[in-house]
Amino acid sequence: MSSTLSADAGSPPASPPTPPPTAQPALFEAPLSGAQLVGAGILLAAANFIAVLDTTIANVSVSTIAGALGASTSQGTYVITSYAVAEAITVPLTGWLANRFGTVRVFILSMVMFGLFSALCGLANSLGMLIAFRVMQGLAGGPLMPLSQTLLLRIFPKEKAPAAVGLWAMTTLVAPIAGPILGGVLCDQYSWPYIFWINVPVALICGYIGWRMLKRFETRTFKLPIDRVGLILMVVWVAALQLMLDEGKEKDWFASTEIVLLAVTAVVFFIAFLIWELTERNPIVDLRVFRHRGFTASVTTICLAFGAFFGSVVLTPLWLQGYMGYTATWSGCISALTGILAVMTAPMVAKMSTTIDARKLVCIGVTWLGFITFLRAFNTTDMSFFQIGWPLFLQGIGLPLFFVPLTGLALSSVNEEETASAAGLMSFCRTMAGAIATSIVNTSWENDATFFHAELSGLVDRGGEAVNSMVAAGMSPDQATASLAQTVQNQAVMLATNHIFMMAAVSFSLAALAVWLAPKPSRVADTSSAH
Repeated sequence: MSSTLSADAGSPPASPPTPPPTAQPALFEAPLSGAQLVGAGILLAAANFIAVLDTTIANVSVSTIAGALGASTSQGTYVITSYAVAEAITVPLTGWLANRFGTVRVFILSMVMFGLFSALCGLANSLGMLIAFRVMQGLAGGPLMPLSQTLLLRIFPKEKAPAAVGLWAMTTLVAPIAGPILGGVLCDQYSWPYIFWINVPVALICGYIGWRMLKRFETRTFKLPIDRVGLILMVVWVAALQLMLDEGKEKDWFASTEIVLLAVTAVVFFIAFLIWELTERNPIVDLRVFRHRGFTASVTTICLAFGAFFGSVVLTPLWLQGYMGYTATWSGCISALTGILAVMTAPMVAKMSTTIDARKLVCIGVTWLGFITFLRAFNTTDMSFFQIGWPLFLQGIGLPLFFVPLTGLALSSVNEEETASAAGLMSFCRTMAGAIATSIVNTSWENDATFFHAELSGLVDRGGEAVNSMVAAGMSPDQATASLAQTVQNQAVMLATNHIFMMAAVSFSLAALAVWLAPKPSRVADTSSAH
C-alpha cells in the first residue's frame, strides 16, 4: 500500500516516507460503453461477489464439514478464521502488488488462483489440508475486493462513477446474505465440497474474459521497495495470535506450554512490528494514520461493532444446527434475513450520510444493532422460526447505518493523500476483529455451556422425582436419566448462547460510545479507495 504521510510534529521519523507513484494506465484508454461496459461491470462485480461470499458461505456448513472430516465443531471454525486472517494479510499488500506488477495482471492472477485453491479446498480429505488450502484461497482473495472496485471506477465513464460504486457496494452487501443460504442448500442437497467448487467456473470464466476485456486498462509498473521485515513480523504475530485463540480451549489455555509460547511470540512480534512500521521509510502498514483522533476512534468503533456482529453471525448457525434441530439450509435462511432490510436501506443511508453528521448515523446504527442483540439474549429452546428470525430481520436496518457512514468518517479524518493507506488499514483491522471474535465466541460458548451444565446438574431433580415420573410413564431408568441429561445440556447451551449475545450487546454499546471520540469531520472523504 502507499505510504504517504508524515509523522507527528515533535517526533519525526529518521527520514520521511517515500510515496510510491500512483498507478496510472499505460495508455489513457477511454472508458467502456454499451454492451462491453455491462459485461465488464458484471465480471468485476462477480469477482467481488465470490470473494465476499466465501467469508460467510462456510458459516452454516461448519458442523457438516467437521463431521465429514472427523473433527470437532470448534475445530471446524478454523475453516472460517483461516480464510479471514489470510485475506487480512494480503489486503495491505494490494497497493504494492498493483504498482509492481500492474493492476489488471494482479487482479486476473488473483482470480485464477482463487479458483484453483477453491477446487483444492473441495478435494481436501482432512481438516488440516482444508485449512491450508483455505489460507491460500484467502491470500488470493484479498486483492480481489479492492482491485475490483478500482477497475470498476476505471472502466466506467466519470459521470457514471456513482453507479460503479453502487454496483460494487451492492455485491458487497448481497454476498454475505447469499452465503449462508447457498452454503446451506449445497450442503443439504449435494455435499460440502460444492460450497468451494461453485467458485471454480466463476473464477476461470472471469479470469479468461477479464483478461481479454481489461488488459488494455493495465497500469504502468514501478520497481518499488517492499517492507519485507514488516511483512514477516505481521505474518508471525497474526498467525501466532490466531493459533493461540484457536488452540487455547483445546489445550487448557496457559496451562499449556505451547499456548504460552504462542502468546509470547504474538506479543514480542507485535511490539517489534509497531516499532518497525513507525520508523520504516516505506512501511507495509502505515500506522502513522492513527495520529488522527477521528481515524483511531472510527477503527475502535468498527473493531468493537464488527467483532460483535460477526461473532453472533458465526454462533447462530452453530446453535441452530447443533441444538435446535435446523438443517444447514434453514439455518442459512434465518441468518440471511439480516441482509434483506440492509440492502433496501443502503441507498437511503448513502444519501443521508452526505448531509447528516456521520457520528449520529453510526451511533444510531450501532445502538440499534446492540438493542436487537440484547433482545436475542432471552432466547428459549422452544422458539419458532418466526421468533428466532424477526430480530435478525430487523437487525438489518442498523447495518448500513453502521458501515456506510463509518467508512466516510474514518477516511475524512485523515489527510487526502493518506486515504488509501487508511482504507487498507481499516479493512485489515475489521477483518482481524472478525477472525478474533470468531475464536473468542467459540471458546466462550463451549466454556459457558460446560459451566452452566455443571450448575444446572446440581439443581435439577435432586429428589429424583423427574426420573421416577419418566420411569412410571414407561421409560427405563437409563432412558430417563439420558433424557434428563439431554434436557440439561440443551438448557445449558441455551444459557451459554444467551450469554454470548449479551456480551455482544455490551460490545455494541461500547462501540456506540467510542464513535463520539471522533471530532466532527471537516470534509467529505472519497470512499472509492475503501475496501
